[in-house]
Amino acid sequence: MAKRIVRVRRRKKKKKLRLLAALLFTISLVVGGGFYYVTQVYTAAYEGLDRGEKSDLREEAVDAQEDPISILLMGVEDYSTDGKAGRADTQIVLTLDPDTNKMTMTSIPRDTIVDIPASKVHQKYAGSHKINAAYSIGEVSGYGAEKLTVETVESLLDIPIDKYATVNFDGFIEIVDLLGGITIDVKKGFWERSSLDYYKKIEFEEGPMKMNGEEALAFVRMRKRPAAVSYTRDERQRQFIKASIDEALSPGTLLKIGDMKDVIGKNVSTNLTPGEMLSLRKAFSSNNTSVETVEIDGANERLNDGLYYFVPDEESVEDVKYKLRKSLDLPVSQQNTTSEYENTNQ
Repeated sequence: MAKRIVRVRRRKKKKKLRLLAALLFTISLVVGGGFYYVTQVYTAAYEGLDRGEKSDLREEAVDAQEDPISILLMGVEDYSTDGKAGRADTQIVLTLDPDTNKMTMTSIPRDTIVDIPASKVHQKYAGSHKINAAYSIGEVSGYGAEKLTVETVESLLDIPIDKYATVNFDGFIEIVDLLGGITIDVKKGFWERSSLDYYKKIEFEEGPMKMNGEEALAFVRMRKRPAAVSYTRDERQRQFIKASIDEALSPGTLLKIGDMKDVIGKNVSTNLTPGEMLSLRKAFSSNNTSVETVEIDGANERLNDGLYYFVPDEESVEDVKYKLRKSLDLPVSQQNTTSEYENTNQ
């Protein structure tokens, strides 16, 4: 199989880290408001997938208020391409079960090797790629950026992706500041560099802290300081989402809906409906919600084209498929049911 790689100019690592922060913050806004608030966001951000009401891997459409659903969250970097043909460097698959309030969260490494078939795109784009390139290939080929990314993830994980939400990081600091900042109870002190000034250190002391946009971004992205071992990024991100929801529900925020809608409209696209957004709000804000992080194991390998890819471990992928299909109440294959995950959890 011939390999062809879509190359996009590399950027500084600190800018990569802002994608996940922007993505998480936008989720908190999308799910945080009341019906009027959510309806306004929906109007500004809605964009369908041109595939009907359901994934091709579903026999019938699902209802987020009643059925387990999956959502692909994409953080897109497109500043270096002037807003065109960006890359989805952050991809997180969520599964949500409204009956049990259980959620799984799976991050897909941006360099994961995938195959994009010629049946979907022009032959010159077909072949092996890093998964983050599916977004740009979908756009430049005319297939659809979100659509190709969603279908590539479906193929990798063997699950239907029911909904998606895409965000770029340009509006992150602006939205936090529009909210008037958010207050988070810092569990353990640490410091992180500012995304606006590399030489500026932002100190986080233990206890409640009112954060502006610049500070909130540093709080959720820190991962290399000693504190990250005991005060993980996952925990800080969950704190951040909850604090953002609380602030989004405040009366003062609802008065800023016009400004919020403008910023979100420029930086977000999703096919979630208002009712589904409200269901997500309930899932994220409930104290009874349990969150399981599902990881894909593998190794970075240099392949024949001279580039490094993340090559998933086959057994790990089967375990991930098993967990996600179970969380969506979907049938599992015999190969998955004999996985290490099931054997260690009986």
